[in-house]
Amino acid sequence: MLRKISPHQLRIGMHIHEVPGSWLSHPFWRASFKLADEKQLAQLRDAVPHVVIDTLKGLDVASAESPTSQTTFLDDVEVNDVACEEGAEVAIGPTEALPPSGAPLPSQPKPASFQDEVLRASRIVAQSRTAMQSMFQDVRLGKAVDAEHCLPLVDDITQSVSRNPGAIVSLARLKTSDDYTYMHSVAVCALMVSLARQLKLDDADTREAGLAGLVHDLGKALMPPEVLNKPGALTREEFAIMKSHPEAGHRMLVEGRGVGPVPLDVCLHHHEKVNGKGYPHGLAGDEISLFSKMGAVCDVYDAITSNRPYKAGWDPAESVQKMAQWAKDGHFDERIFQAFVKSVGIYPTGSLVKLKSGRLAIVVEQGETSLLRPVVKVFYSTKASEPLVPQLLDLSQSSDDIVSREQPATWGFKNLDELWMPPDARG
Repeated sequence: MLRKISPHQLRIGMHIHEVPGSWLSHPFWRASFKLADEKQLAQLRDAVPHVVIDTLKGLDVASAESPTSQTTFLDDVEVNDVACEEGAEVAIGPTEALPPSGAPLPSQPKPASFQDEVLRASRIVAQSRTAMQSMFQDVRLGKAVDAEHCLPLVDDITQSVSRNPGAIVSLARLKTSDDYTYMHSVAVCALMVSLARQLKLDDADTREAGLAGLVHDLGKALMPPEVLNKPGALTREEFAIMKSHPEAGHRMLVEGRGVGPVPLDVCLHHHEKVNGKGYPHGLAGDEISLFSKMGAVCDVYDAITSNRPYKAGWDPAESVQKMAQWAKDGHFDERIFQAFVKSVGIYPTGSLVKLKSGRLAIVVEQGETSLLRPVVKVFYSTKASEPLVPQLLDLSQSSDDIVSREQPATWGFKNLDELWMPPDARG
């Protein structure tokens, strides 16, 4: 039985079914957990106006309180005639259950500018780092995975993508080699949601795609750290170990609860290739599901654009160009890849480009009318070989054009992401 109660009625031994509000507004990223210690109790009492408990999984109010304590139950707007003395505890009566994992997401939020959404997305990314570290640690300790715990994070990422798809996708790409394993899952979640929207999937399938991205690499938590974080090339034996992570993650998800067929499939098959040369099962063509084809593209894009223990990430535009060739070679489903390019842009945020005028610029935001004409920030003159005062330029409103992708290393540039990222979002 689900019951909504005042936080002051909480007792150790109760099972928390729901903590109200976004998980960003309180220290509990899990949607459901057993109240186990005084620290959690104090945090809940300080952070939220009420909680929902599950009396079938933990203590009820009646069993937690002394028999003589007086409790008044409220039924939303109707109050019993029992008078409440000042300071008496009040329990709020039964409330509706949380929506099931397949329920539609809330109505679409209003669009936001890239700069505004980057600030909000930076908070989601920062909080998600702690959440994913906790999840991976649970897997290492052999604890069963409960997918419902992930849904608040998936929903916040989905809402951010709905407001402005480029913001959180771009931020999630920026990760250090030390936190790559954790943040890769967040980035792939955001990319999967963005791609699902581009493919016109419904809300339920979009949520499943996002959840699949979040849990697709959980098997890596079971890989030997010395292999997972090796700074050099893997030996044949080490690579064989790493190739076992999809099946290891799949087993973990099967043993957990609340994980539907889509996340299970993507976890197991995100390294399959349409030409049949992937792993673990060598599936080809239509043997690979739509969602696993999506997972393959999103996983590779984030992997090659991120800093890893053994290499620096590639420029986003260069990565899209290389992946286009790989799609032709049968690594990806070409229809899915083309939709992916539309979702991130031919010149994704952070790409270094050269303009017809001879100026260098960093891509800040995708254009509203054309993938070829994004909003850029001009900052260097190749003709004068000197920096310029950074200036935003909407190429859809300009006679200037992009003539080439450029590699930052060729020009000796570092920290180009600071040109598109607002100072408040840099952590």
